[in-house]
Amino acid sequence: MARIAIGVCGEGRGHAARACTLIERLGSRHEYLVASTAEALDLVAARTGGAIVRLIDLPGIRFVYRHGRLDVSRSIAAGLWYGWRDLPAILDRAAHALAEFGADLVITDFEPVLPRAARRLGIPLISIDHQHFLLAYDLRTLPPGLRWQAACMGLAVRLYVHDAADTVVSAFFRPAVRPGWQHVVQVGPLLRRAVLDARPRDGGFIVSYLRRHTPPRILAALASCGLPVRVYGLGPRESAAGVTFRGIDESRFVEDLAGCTAVVAAGGNQLIGEALHLGKAVLAIPEAAHAEQRMNGHFLRAMGCGDCVTLEQVDAGRIRDFLAGLDGRRPALARHVGMMDGAAETARVVENRLRSLGRALPEREAAA
Repeated sequence: MARIAIGVCGEGRGHAARACTLIERLGSRHEYLVASTAEALDLVAARTGGAIVRLIDLPGIRFVYRHGRLDVSRSIAAGLWYGWRDLPAILDRAAHALAEFGADLVITDFEPVLPRAARRLGIPLISIDHQHFLLAYDLRTLPPGLRWQAACMGLAVRLYVHDAADTVVSAFFRPAVRPGWQHVVQVGPLLRRAVLDARPRDGGFIVSYLRRHTPPRILAALASCGLPVRVYGLGPRESAAGVTFRGIDESRFVEDLAGCTAVVAAGGNQLIGEALHLGKAVLAIPEAAHAEQRMNGHFLRAMGCGDCVTLEQVDAGRIRDFLAGLDGRRPALARHVGMMDGAAETARVVENRLRSLGRALPEREAAA
């Protein structure tokens, strides 16, 4: 048995979902300490079941929205302020928690505090996230503007995580790696058992997962697409004009995802990976300011498995055009059905690292 601490970025559900799936795959033979913001910890608590998990709330960097739109400059300023004002005290608390827990290994999913605490205490670190594609992957196919943004964002990734013993990049796309990054382990999105066990079918409806700041006109466009729509992410509301609003329910979401005709959603890596695994084309509708999701949309389109239109430009016509082209995407989708899961390979990376630390672990294993 090992004691594994996992730091999870609290912005977006994909990071927490990845941590939950990793815990699910590694199993209850280990003990876990998960550090994140309260919202992400709620998901972890609900999903980890019988695994031995402790939770610690660490304030993290969050995106700033104004008037329902991502404000990049304010988000950057908030991150700098967090690093100057809050990080030292949070780092002390995290280091104390790791020492008290007796962590043998620290894993970070784009969370900046635990890597620094691990370095202070001399605990080995593994990085498992999506964001390292900005550093490790050959991004020359991106449009020039997105390439420039990728270079700038890569600087933040370097600041978040360095000195990792292993680096795992989880992405639904897999281009060549850059020179000097051959050590990176490329895996698909980490898929939970419920997704792996789901049986795809076409139930004649759209699944849409939207951010809470999505403007009302997007709902009007979805209502006009010609198919019923099941919307997640905005909370339960009264149904209207063929649009049904769902509360967060993991099992029902997987059932709807497996049964839908297609997906219209913000361009998060995790959801796109789950959809492609089940053979569902995706129309990604990221905000123009959300460069990472626009990059995801670029690769989605290049794979022939979907399309990407910014939230500011999407309308009912764009959604109907996407749906009209579904038949043409089926050959590309067929190449990825059932082939997306990266959880098993990621778990092997963790177990291999633990075996390399074996001299520090036998007494606890014997006691277990």
